[in-house]
Amino acid sequence: MATKSDIELASTTHPPQIRTLDLDSGPQSSLGTLFRRSAKRDPDAIATQPSVFDDPQQAPHFHPHPQYENLHRFDPDFRWTWAEELPLIRRLDWKITAWAFVAFLALNLDQASLSQANTDNFLADLKLNTNGLVYLFTFSSCANTRWADYNTGVTLWRVGFLIAEIPSQLISKKIGPDTWIPTLMVSWALVAICQFWLSGRPAFLACRFLIGLLQGGFIPDLLLYMSYFWKGTELPFRMALLFTSTRFSSILAPLLAYGVLRLRGYRGQEGWRWLFLVEGLLNLAVGIWSFFMMAASPSQTKRPWRPNGWFTEREEKIMVNRILRDDPSKGDMHNRQPLTPRMIWEALCDYDLWPMYLIGLTFAIPSSPPNQYLTLTLRQLGFTTFQTNLLTIPAQFCTALNMLLITWVSEKIHQRAYLGIFTQLWYLPCLIALAVLPSDNNRWATYGLLTVLLSYPVVHPLQTAWCSRNSNTVRTRAVSAALYNIAVQLQSIIGANIYREDDRPLYRRGNRVLIGINCMNIVLYLLIKLYYTWRNKKRDEVWNSMTPTEKLTYLNTTTEKGSKRLDFRFAS
Repeated sequence: MATKSDIELASTTHPPQIRTLDLDSGPQSSLGTLFRRSAKRDPDAIATQPSVFDDPQQAPHFHPHPQYENLHRFDPDFRWTWAEELPLIRRLDWKITAWAFVAFLALNLDQASLSQANTDNFLADLKLNTNGLVYLFTFSSCANTRWADYNTGVTLWRVGFLIAEIPSQLISKKIGPDTWIPTLMVSWALVAICQFWLSGRPAFLACRFLIGLLQGGFIPDLLLYMSYFWKGTELPFRMALLFTSTRFSSILAPLLAYGVLRLRGYRGQEGWRWLFLVEGLLNLAVGIWSFFMMAASPSQTKRPWRPNGWFTEREEKIMVNRILRDDPSKGDMHNRQPLTPRMIWEALCDYDLWPMYLIGLTFAIPSSPPNQYLTLTLRQLGFTTFQTNLLTIPAQFCTALNMLLITWVSEKIHQRAYLGIFTQLWYLPCLIALAVLPSDNNRWATYGLLTVLLSYPVVHPLQTAWCSRNSNTVRTRAVSAALYNIAVQLQSIIGANIYREDDRPLYRRGNRVLIGINCMNIVLYLLIKLYYTWRNKKRDEVWNSMTPTEKLTYLNTTTEKGSKRLDFRFAS
């Protein structure tokens, strides 16, 4: 417990000063706190992060919204120790991060199960091929070319995903992600269960689109929810943990398929039908569980089934004040306040976030087709169904580890664009090899090359948190998360249509296209790095040329919001 002398010492240690809102500054207690062993700190030392609230002249300009749900726990003079904060963060990880990991796993299990269904003659049973959406518009009248094929189903899933992003985020902001996320999960689980009764192309397309429509808002909704509990320096690694569930689902799905697909012929049904049924029931169980697990905010954890809540009053004060001291913008709205059309328009017009949307449109394309077609490629190389199920696991495991590592490095060195370039350089030699591979190449050599390619360090969670960090208001953060994810879904649609039927099984033409996009991405990351560095430099020139009085006058009179403020600095 912090004593009065400790508080006085902390106040003199961090005297009032005009500070810029650089979200890379301040102590970082994020990574080590996920594990029992954390950085060496004096447990009785003050853990309170210096912030604008330490300056009585600046503090009023960053005071939370009058209706902010945690306002009754806000206290700019409040101090606490590391002995109080670190155990509390570990408890938050068990309450929030652990649940979110399971929920994310359920989200990705659907696509992973669809991929595994391909190994059980799913395409043949429904009379589908692997051509893409182009055939929907060009060859739909040809009897020998089915427009309702596998790629079209994947594309329609992405389209539904894309359409739902912003509407879902608006609903989530209105009723709260703690209500909306479980509702979405139960809904898509019911549609997933209905895939057991798929009877042909129309049913397949309808289910794919509906599942995408219901899953579309999940990721930005979850990011908004996580931002209520975590500091900007803590969020990237936890998002990386969540995105590892994508890989774990790709490990779980083959293991699940290995057993469930053996039911082919049971009650006269194909094995993939039982796989979809089991996957849907698992999703349903997680969705129902989520209604009971989620809390609205750090100070709103009490429920009829949880009458005492999760935390004491002091613990709630620690959580609320550590979040606001790290990022005062998180108090500018309450968690049930809907976004107005003007707020949405202002967020859409925030051109400083457009570089994030641009890179979201292309960064993952080089790995998308090889990953999506991995099971089909392995079958074409002569591996059996059950060999294919198991051979997909090593790449998923390695890329999960690399994703955690690159996100950890990002927060250590405060760099994002350079690490994005590193991932693109990982792709490049593998794609070149695939493009020039001899047709009689040993199948195990091809498998090894694909495994190295798909073990790449994923930067998607890093960039999701990067976009959130550069938003600097709740309204912009809510919209930017959806817009960034829309860009990601668009790149998935592009990626799903690069490998073509007439290019199989080596897809040389498709791999040459991927090499071109890969090289373009390297240039884009460099330009984004230069842009944010230039923006910060220009603001530094203006801000540093102002006297303390002029700075206070700016704070008193400015109408600029969020990342438009002169005292805000972009992460790059």
